[in-house]
Amino acid sequence: MWLKQKQKNRRLHRGHVLDVKLRSDQVRASRARMATIACGGLFGTMFGLYLLWCAGAWALDRLVYENSTFAIQTIDVQTDGVIAPEQLRQWSGIKPGANLVALNLAAVKRNLELVSTVESVSIERVLPRTLKIRITERVPVAQVNLPGADTTGALALSVFQLAADGIVMRPLDPAARTLPLGQTTADLPVITGLNVYQLQAGRSVESPQVQSALQLIRAFGHSPMAGLVDLRRIDVSSPQVVVVTTTQGSQLTFALDNIEQQLRHWRQIYDLGQQMKKTIATADLAVANNVPVRWMDMTPATPRNTAPTGARRRNV
Repeated sequence: MWLKQKQKNRRLHRGHVLDVKLRSDQVRASRARMATIACGGLFGTMFGLYLLWCAGAWALDRLVYENSTFAIQTIDVQTDGVIAPEQLRQWSGIKPGANLVALNLAAVKRNLELVSTVESVSIERVLPRTLKIRITERVPVAQVNLPGADTTGALALSVFQLAADGIVMRPLDPAARTLPLGQTTADLPVITGLNVYQLQAGRSVESPQVQSALQLIRAFGHSPMAGLVDLRRIDVSSPQVVVVTTTQGSQLTFALDNIEQQLRHWRQIYDLGQQMKKTIATADLAVANNVPVRWMDMTPATPRNTAPTGARRRNV
């Protein structure tokens, strides 16, 4: 009797186990279907978005980037200096008929600013077919002449120019200018004695002596000596001073600081020489008090070129 009851209980236990397994299989199957539906929905959504993106890109290309309506017909170039507009158009790298909307303005700006004589560039799209380019040029205030050899082996000078902030520039090719070379660089003072390895086009010369020489050139234009003499050469080879030679033959030594005060002292000494009918031969303006001066007989004044150095002219 007891054995029969025990066997009956075992049959009931097996039925319960089978029922649990059946429910678990149903749950797993239901979850698998839901996962499949979710993955299918996600894939369908992504595929739909991809098709939408492709359609949008195709429409944008056909309607905008490849639309002849936006083909550039006019490149309006204006500069405040002497670079020929056609040369600037060439440096910009813009191809004829390029699409105005698709044009990479940053690349055009970069192409132009790689030219050492260009200080800044602004670019503007004027739909549907015009591109405006505005150029600010660097103005050379001094030049450096380095002896070297040309392609034939003959002695030649390699010329660099310096802007007021010390940026090194390569002189423009005459064909790239709207003014002859002599009309803008004839009066540039020559800086000598600097390290030639500092001369890299587009980079600034950080030498304190060179920076002081450039400060002297800037200050000289509105100093009491402006219009009375010309700066011909500035030697920056000494560590503490710069030595200026004028076209009138005077040689003046300047300390690296207090340039404007030294220029005022120069005018006082110059006026004293005029009273004595003498010209300054040498003067050490780096000495604050009791400036050492050596005089020479005054020579007849020679006519000076009054054209402003580095004069700007707007080109269209």
